[in-house]
Amino acid sequence: MKKYICDMCGYIYDPAIGDPENGVDPGTSFDDLPDGWVCPLCGVPTSEFSPYED
Repeated sequence: MKKYICDMCGYIYDPAIGDPENGVDPGTSFDDLPDGWVCPLCGVPTSEFSPYED
């Protein structure tokens, strides 16, 4: 699964890790994030993320 990076603060959403502190289980793809999920660091919506290549 592809990682995504927040264009505002650089937070990287890694689906292998998810975002357990905000109710997103490991293994959740970016496309399957719940409605209303925002960057846990700066609060922007998923529309402000871009695909990340490491």
